[in-house]
Amino acid sequence: MPCVLQPGQGVLLPALRLLLIAALPTLLHATTVDKGPDKHEVSRRHITNQQGNWQQEWYSGTDDYHQRLGEGVGPADNNTVTNVTVQLGGSAFLHCRVRNMGERTVSPEVTWVRRRDWHILTTGISTYTNDERFQVLHPEGSDDWTLQIKYVQRRDNGTYECQVATGAGLMSHFVNLHIVVPEAFILGSGGEHHVDRNSPISLICIIEKSPTPPQYVFWYHNDKMINYDTQRGGITVETEPGARTQSRLTIRDASDADSGNYTCSASNTEAASIFVFVSEGDKIAAISRRKTSSADSSQASRAALFAALLLPVGLLVRR
Repeated sequence: MPCVLQPGQGVLLPALRLLLIAALPTLLHATTVDKGPDKHEVSRRHITNQQGNWQQEWYSGTDDYHQRLGEGVGPADNNTVTNVTVQLGGSAFLHCRVRNMGERTVSPEVTWVRRRDWHILTTGISTYTNDERFQVLHPEGSDDWTLQIKYVQRRDNGTYECQVATGAGLMSHFVNLHIVVPEAFILGSGGEHHVDRNSPISLICIIEKSPTPPQYVFWYHNDKMINYDTQRGGITVETEPGARTQSRLTIRDASDADSGNYTCSASNTEAASIFVFVSEGDKIAAISRRKTSSADSSQASRAALFAALLLPVGLLVRR
């Protein structure tokens, strides 16, 4: 069957030929980039020209930092956020990594700002606060500008911003600092503990919400530390550190003098207290009965009050 050209087909074919000829240099250039020996270098220049040098100066995180040290290329992320948790009284290290500036010889202008009051804490290695707990750690030749906060307090909790000034604008990295306060509590009922005379006193203190186990746990009897009380004797303290630290105080042969307030305290931890009563067995039984009677009496009083409140309502309904 003879070839039949549709209307306009004779004009379309020459036009397609012209388009192919015009695109030939671009195709040859793309082939050179893909197959040439300097493919990686050509790609680097292409990425840099498209995204700008300023985006190459930022590490989005530790993994990105180590990856780029090996590769030397890759786009960077702006407005990144990291979270840091530090125990009350510890030292906080807020990291801000800035990439090498290529051929630039001037160090980048790095500023740390406390967001809750927009206070400029540091610029470069200079500190602009009277609080001596703040300082910048920047070893010579390092890409890390670390804001150190010593002996952190509750008020240090919040967001800190690392600002990097570049020719193309301002970049920011945010660090959310969380200050945690470990809590202690003593196992017992109602904040008091009853012991028979000449029986052992055994108290267990639990410490929770501690990123690191406490270095020590001290026990106090009426504000006197008794961990190493050789004068009284018969006192032992056994502590098992961990995510949930447990400390046990044991006092042999309890006497009336051992009655009083007992406090469990650890470093940078809210203390816990309990009151210990040492008495004869029949007195403890009487106290127990008195508590039960008091509880029953309280329940009866509440029931009587409830009935008295309902009585007028019943009378109104009958009317």
